[in-house]
Amino acid sequence: MDFLHKAGRLAPARKTTRAQGDEAEDWALAHLQAAGLRLLERNYRTPGRGGGEIDLILREGDGTVVFVEVRRRASAEFGGAGASIQPAKQGRIVFAARHYLLRLGVPPPCRFDVVLVEAGRIEWLRAAFDAG
Repeated sequence: MDFLHKAGRLAPARKTTRAQGDEAEDWALAHLQAAGLRLLERNYRTPGRGGGEIDLILREGDGTVVFVEVRRRASAEFGGAGASIQPAKQGRIVFAARHYLLRLGVPPPCRFDVVLVEAGRIEWLRAAFDAG
């Protein structure tokens, strides 16, 4: 464990926001794999600026491709993790999903899920939003 010297005492270093996000994605992935989904891609990004990113892309046993946004919050205050997925964010995820699907010959059935990691618990929201 990393330690920082602060006010004459040793204290554990705080995790960066990125490290916390990676940890939440690890938890979400383990949860989804335990439910039978298979990982296809992690942190898929479209090329260039202004594109989108998808935290996890998985496939269900029936062939459905599942695009997953993982959100972590320390508490449910201010709407919690779910409230942070605004329409603009959804649009970037849909954009990235369309880009990903272009690589496939025939697009499979797909959906957009959200995994919320809040206060030590995981909540999986299936079909949380659509490509609208």
